Amino acid sequence: MLLMKPTPESTLLSPIEAPAARVLNAHGRAPAVLVCEHASRFIPAALNGLGLDAAAARSHAAWDIGAMELAVELMGALDAPLVQARVSRLVYDCNRPPERTDSMPEVSEVFDVPGNRNLTPAQRVQRVREIYEPFRDLLSATLDARPEPPVLITIHSFTPVYKGQKRDVELGILHDQDERAARVMLDHAAGCGLRTALNEPYAAADGVTHTLREHGVARGLPNVMIEVRNDLIDTPAGVNRMAGVLAPVLARTIAAFSPTGTEEQA
Repeated sequence: MLLMKPTPESTLLSPIEAPAARVLNAHGRAPAVLVCEHASRFIPAALNGLGLDAAAARSHAAWDIGAMELAVELMGALDAPLVQARVSRLVYDCNRPPERTDSMPEVSEVFDVPGNRNLTPAQRVQRVREIYEPFRDLLSATLDARPEPPVLITIHSFTPVYKGQKRDVELGILHDQDERAARVMLDHAAGCGLRTALNEPYAAADGVTHTLREHGVARGLPNVMIEVRNDLIDTPAGVNRMAGVLAPVLARTIAAFSPTGTEEQA
């Protein structure tokens, strides 16, 4: 299969495909910013689907199933801004720094990604410039525009089975160097009815907390990463139920760090 690999003289995203990232509810009142780095499985037409077959293109490897829908529900419930990456993580994973090889993986889970093989330095730079940097800059601007220091909350999902191993945890609460928000959220999640664990099914050592470190830790902001098992949010009913469980937990977590915050939404 012939794969198109644009050069820096071309563009990855056509005018109708752009932008690479967007912010929803930019003027939300909550002292928090939600982020969904793996919100979309969209692959620009210029990349010819990265050579993926239909199963791979629809799979969790291409995006976090249910994460964007859950993030939108939480955005409304909390009245917080939501920054969304609009391109598949297989094109560029916005939760990875450019120097990481898995920012543009040749293999993801059990799927080969032919369109990421043998990328030239110029092609890698182009993806960083056109996908990662717009997301990074938009998130930075959104955080800096908040009237008071916000809590940074990133929203992800994970598979019930990974490389043949079943995962029993339903809600993971992750942190990088700053564990303040994760500990508070873990306390408020007690009794929520979900099998909840700290730093499961991933942890900072797995390289999954780049956004927290780059945008939260660096600014001294409370920050936390949420991982929800995707079989719980792969239907509208599941998303609605999970949002109903998590919204009060997050509202209380946010209020714990805001001098003007309340728990009215909880």
